[in-house]
Order: sequence, then C-alpha cells, then structure tokens
Amino acid sequence: MLVNHPIRRPAVLAAVTAVVAGLLTALPAQAKPAACPTLRTTEGWYGDNRARLQRLIDTHCAAGARTVRTRPVAVFDWDNTVVKNDVGDATMYWLLRNSRIRPPENGDWTTTSRHLTPRAATALTEACPAPARPARTLPTGTDSRCADEILSVYADGATTAGAPAFAGFDHRRTDPQYAWLAQLLRGWTRDQVASFARAARAENLAAPVGATRQVGTRTVTGWVRYYDQQRDLVRTLRAAGFDVWIASASPEPVVEVWAEGVGIAPSRTLGIRNTTERGRLTAHLAGCGGVRDGEDTMITYIDGKRCWINQEVFGVRGPAAERVGPAARRQVFAAGDSDTDVSFLRDATGLRLVLNRNKNELMCRAYDNADGRWIVNPMFIEPRKRKAAPYPCATTGYTGADGTAQPVRRSDGSVVPDQTDSVYGS
Repeated sequence: MLVNHPIRRPAVLAAVTAVVAGLLTALPAQAKPAACPTLRTTEGWYGDNRARLQRLIDTHCAAGARTVRTRPVAVFDWDNTVVKNDVGDATMYWLLRNSRIRPPENGDWTTTSRHLTPRAATALTEACPAPARPARTLPTGTDSRCADEILSVYADGATTAGAPAFAGFDHRRTDPQYAWLAQLLRGWTRDQVASFARAARAENLAAPVGATRQVGTRTVTGWVRYYDQQRDLVRTLRAAGFDVWIASASPEPVVEVWAEGVGIAPSRTLGIRNTTERGRLTAHLAGCGGVRDGEDTMITYIDGKRCWINQEVFGVRGPAAERVGPAARRQVFAAGDSDTDVSFLRDATGLRLVLNRNKNELMCRAYDNADGRWIVNPMFIEPRKRKAAPYPCATTGYTGADGTAQPVRRSDGSVVPDQTDSVYGS
C-alpha cells in the first residue's frame, strides 16, 4: 500500500499536513474565537464607571452564545438618558408650530384625557374654539392664545390662569401630562406621527446647542443631541449579545424614529402606546398588567415602566407584570436619569447607570447604593452643577401614589438618610 512505501510516506504526510493547514486558513473569520467588544468612547465617563460597564459587558460576552430567550437584557430610558433634552417636548413644539393638533371629539376637551379637570377643559375650549370644518386642525401656528393654553396644560400641568389641569391619577403609574401628548395625536396614523417626529428630529439635530424656538408667546428649547457615550454603550452591548431595549414616557411612534439613530428597531422600543381604530390613533391608551386597554391609567412611567418591560420584554401577562419578577426574568443592565425610571432601574440585576439631573428619589437611591450596583455619572452635555442642599431622602424624596411627599425607603423598609450630591459637573 502507498502509506507503507518507505520513500512515499513522508511525502504523503507532508501533503496531508499541507491540505489541513490550507483548510484551517480558509475558515471564515467568524469561525474563529472573537474578543469581547470594547467601549470606544473614553471622554465624559466619571471615575471607574466605564471600567465597571466594560466588566459587565465582558462577563456576559464571555458566557458565550445564547438563544434569543436567554440573552441578557439591557433597558435604557430615552429622554436625557440617550439624548440630551426631550424628544416628546420637541415633538409637541413642532406640532404646535405647524398646526398639527386636531380639535377634540365633539369639541369636548375632556375626551382627550380622563384626568383633565373641568377648569382646564373650559380654558382650552375658550382659547381654542373648534374650527368651522370638523376635519381641520387647530391653528396653533398662528393662534398664540390657543398654543399657549395647550402648552401650559402640557408643560406646566396647569392652565395659563394657574388652575390645576389634571387630577385623580396614580402618581406611580402615570403622568397625565406625558400621556396627553400621545392622546393629542388622535386621528393620525402611526406613519403620519412618525413623519412629524422625523421632521422634528431633523430640525432639532440641525439646530445649534442652546438654540431656542418660539411656540405661541413662550420661548422653548429648540435642540436635541445624541450622547456619543450612550451610542457607544448601546453599540457595545448589542455586539456583546445583549438584547437592548428602550423604555420611554414619550409616544411610542416618536421614540421609534429617534431610536433608529442608535440602531434600535421599533420591535425593541417601548413608549406610550395609543389604541387604534380603523388604522388611526385614538385618544385612549393601551393597558398593561391588570389595566385594560382604554382605561388610560398605566403608561411607561415609574411602576408603569416596570409593568411594560415585564409584559413586552419578558412575556409576563396579567397583574403579575406589575410586580418585581425573579432575577432570571429581569434586565441585567438599566440606565435612566429621572424619578420616572426608578422602578425599572431597581429591578436591574447587574448595573444601574444614573445620569445626574438632581432628581430626588432617583439620586437618593443611587447615592445610598444599598446593594453596590448603582453608578452615577454627570450628564454628558451641559452637566448639572452640584446640588447645594442634601437630597431630602429621609423626609420628602418619595412621591406616593396619591401624590404626597414621603421618605424614601429601602426594600427592607428602612429609611434612606439624606444624601449629599457628589457626582456632578464642574
């Protein structure tokens, strides 16, 4: 046989070795073990925050390939967390300046929110009389009185005369001011709302930092920017195999448009979600947990964010979605900037990144850092200066469901002592 030939054996072995070596060389690059992705942006991170985030990424990347159902989950708030300023605000300003808000059904402003007070409904009716043709929009681009009244109710939660605009809501599940923007989109399709959001996005990204605009007689913020650091973090988490989601208290079609800028698909974007009728948005909202569609009492806000994440990300149905789930069915990483993010941040099992905007409950919990998983960073653009007085954690830092100010408590019921601001802009 050929392999026993005293002269040919070395030649054959050499040939086989060459073939094997060639095959190994020809293997596609993805078949070779790859290093875990690394964060590229170094500027703007405080202390060892970037290093801690990288360790989290490395730990879960090194765990190897998973199925879709077992990938580690990361959830980001949007406004002032991934971007500087508020895309919901930017959209409302655009709608008002371009006269894109429809009059309420039958001229009755109470149909726009179950929480709108009679005094606010009256003020809106007086400031924004119904157009002669029912299908027309309100002329807020030219009618400053109407624009001012709508903006006052939305931005201040009060009429221009100072009367409370909303009442009778659970302060841990909804904010009727945030919800009202989504409800004022009644009558438009999701695609139309997305087109409005794209126009507002282009306008606000093109404006210089610090730009303002005129809406009615008020001067408002006129610019938005993506944070380079958060774009980099989202990119790195996704490359490491994380399932990355956005959970925002802005209208869902609006957030979907902005989230495209960091590579997040609409299927991974949660926001205030309207119900639809014949393809058009209604003034009612989708429900979560034990709250049915149209009850309009559970949006992506504080405990509502927990519910929507549990329901849409982890598939928990019914009232169980309103409760803290087992560790295996919770996000590993979460990022936020406001008290509206407290519940879903607390649920994160790995790290919780907080951008410091001087929000009382959030900063009380982050600085208390009871389990060592909180990291605080100054805002990446125009960071807040140090808060002079301590955060009032032991007295008024927590807002109860009824709106009353209460002490901030840990999971064991103990009161968080007042905290001193220590991570802030220069």
